[in-house]
Amino acid sequence: MIGLIFGDTDFPREILKKIKRKKFKYLIVDLSKNNFFKKDKNSYRISIGQFGKIINLLKENKCKKVLFAGKVNKPKFSKLRLDFKGFYYMPRIIKSSKLGDAAILNEIINILKKEKIKTINSLFYNPELSLKKGNYTKVKPNKFDKADINKAILILSKLNKYNYSQGAVVRNKKLIAIEGNGGTQKLLKKSKNKKIKKNGVLVKFPKKKQDLRIDLPTVGLKTFKQCKSAGLKGIVLKSNQNVFLERRKCINFANKNKMYILIR
Repeated sequence: MIGLIFGDTDFPREILKKIKRKKFKYLIVDLSKNNFFKKDKNSYRISIGQFGKIINLLKENKCKKVLFAGKVNKPKFSKLRLDFKGFYYMPRIIKSSKLGDAAILNEIINILKKEKIKTINSLFYNPELSLKKGNYTKVKPNKFDKADINKAILILSKLNKYNYSQGAVVRNKKLIAIEGNGGTQKLLKKSKNKKIKKNGVLVKFPKKKQDLRIDLPTVGLKTFKQCKSAGLKGIVLKSNQNVFLERRKCINFANKNKMYILIR
């Protein structure tokens, strides 16, 4: 039995499809904003502050391993419903939240580890959703594109290790925007330039010193449409450290719109 701790985005749905196809036993702790998995008989809606309830559920069902997938928004701690273990662990969570989202997730993994529950890689069941090094489109980056790519990678590499930014947009070797707590969608809205088309790049790399079992940079067709709207020419991800959804649709869209997909 595997415990699936699911938030928002399409990634958890892809994992669940694979698990059902393979007929593996599972249960879901649904942390999605709109209780997306409520129709699944193996799904449980539990507040993130009810650690006791979550841990008991996992142990009662003999879940020695859990998998995190999807986006979980930082909760309003003052409004959380806490159980006994929630009261015990919450000060550690609140303290880590001051260092960023990555630190919160790491703290939760440490809590589960103390309870003898292991966290496995989010791509464990779906390794096909991560791209390896290479160029996946007809269009390849030219020397000006490469200068933008290198600038964005350099910017991301210099961020604080607990910074929540996984993405940066660079155009003409100038930083246009960096990902904030609003995520990639907000980043791309800030990057729009009506006068410029097919110039600039979105680079999405894991956070510095990130636990690569969870919260990998994720893109899908929606991301590509937003990049086109922002006037960008390409997307760059890190080899085997990405979640790439709707691969065929994304590549076809990129080719049709003369964009590039580069995996470094």
